Amino acid sequence: MTKREGDIAFSARGVSKSFPGVKALSSVDIDLKVGEVHALVGENGAGKSTLAKIIAGIEQPEEGEMVIGGDSYEPLGRKDAERHGVRIVMQELNLVSNLSVAENIFIEKLPSKLGFVDYPKLNAAARDITKNVGLAEVNVTAAVRQLGVGQQQMVEIAAGLSQKCEILILDEPTASLTDTEAELLFAQIERLKDEGVSIIYISHHIDEIMRVTDRVTILRDGKLVSTNATGELVAKEIVRRMVGRELEHDKLRHGSEVGEVALRVEGLSRGGKVRDVSFEVRRGEILGVAGLMGSGRTETMRLIFGADRADAGEVYLYGSEVPVEIRSPHEAVNNGIALVTEDRKEQGLLLELSTRKNISLTRLRPLCRFGWVNESKEKRVAAEYVEKLSVRCASVEQAVGNLSGGNQQKVVIAKWLYRDCEIIIFDEPTRGIDVGAKFEIYQMLDGLAKEGKAIIVVSSDLKELMAISDRIAVMSAGKMAAEFSRDDWSEEKIAAAAFSEYVKEKKARVKK
Repeated sequence: MTKREGDIAFSARGVSKSFPGVKALSSVDIDLKVGEVHALVGENGAGKSTLAKIIAGIEQPEEGEMVIGGDSYEPLGRKDAERHGVRIVMQELNLVSNLSVAENIFIEKLPSKLGFVDYPKLNAAARDITKNVGLAEVNVTAAVRQLGVGQQQMVEIAAGLSQKCEILILDEPTASLTDTEAELLFAQIERLKDEGVSIIYISHHIDEIMRVTDRVTILRDGKLVSTNATGELVAKEIVRRMVGRELEHDKLRHGSEVGEVALRVEGLSRGGKVRDVSFEVRRGEILGVAGLMGSGRTETMRLIFGADRADAGEVYLYGSEVPVEIRSPHEAVNNGIALVTEDRKEQGLLLELSTRKNISLTRLRPLCRFGWVNESKEKRVAAEYVEKLSVRCASVEQAVGNLSGGNQQKVVIAKWLYRDCEIIIFDEPTRGIDVGAKFEIYQMLDGLAKEGKAIIVVSSDLKELMAISDRIAVMSAGKMAAEFSRDDWSEEKIAAAAFSEYVKEKKARVKK
């Protein structure tokens, strides 16, 4: 039977799933129409990703039934689901870091010639796909590990879009993307809709939900709250249903007193990624750092933190006129600098260890006696920060690898709050975090500034930076292109500054 727009492509009834100490889903119903984009929203731990993984065959439900095209659907695994036309692009990257961009995109279907991989054909096909998702400048023969997290996310999306499917699940696809890259993704979603592909779209960005989806299903604490046509709801109502309370966004801006210069950077450079970057941040201040993906934002923060070595430039701390030499993250932490990295999975956590051990790891000495960790003290410290940041976990003994992505991010932040550094750099701190938890993070940043901490927030979300920052510095093609005060900035000015150096470089190439 030919499928028609509006027909039911997929349905699930009474789906339930438990993990040790957690009821992830309780009798959830959902259906998906042919050619629609169906949003799945809720706070971290609400059950969104669990439901997505069940539909994609990664997890097995304890109860309930699923139907595709009128036939019973009981996938035995991810490959089995793909044979039924169901594919998922997950929030957590699923790439092979030592393989090339092209190999990752076509890893399941590498073109061959005489028994060998046909690399010219592979790379040509990869270039066509990467161009569509905004990676035209990326070398498809380069190893994925050489790319930033945002670019890796685009490779993951490109791999998902390269394969034919009937049902596509996108789990936080824009979490690491700038507005420009997100626009390219939205264009691909429209193309897939026109082809009759049904899409489940999981996102914490309510403005995206309102723009690209047809219907919205809201989950809270593993239970179905409601399903409505997107046009029937306003953003504020979606948020209220998600979190069960009103959020006071008018209180995001803070008014702490600004003190001495805590961090001053002069002429910082590394290759072509960071070029003569200078800026400062004061105690009690939140400095936002904007820029396109690949503009050098993360690379600059890594240089300050000693994770990479600079070719040139100086770093000055706490008003001193004598530069400090930071040759490693260990030296940075000893100088009172913390970095919440954008890649929590690879750089921020020990996934096999408990929440307790991950939080205490940055400051064990106060918890030790005669060389042994006092576990009772450690549990009390971990429990304090779990409560402070509303980390959803069965207990502080739960392995961090078993937490949702957003709760993992909270644990990364918790460990640095426990360390109590004077300068804290947050690189994409709300990536993969729901709107309620974002608001809690914003309040926490405000509180840290009021305590006199110097805060740097790198974010691809301009609205976020404009809500929480005192000043916004904009990077473009490795350079510090502009800086705006709260009274002077606008989305248009920031976007223009983000493109400025790329425009200059293009004009220079044309002249040659």
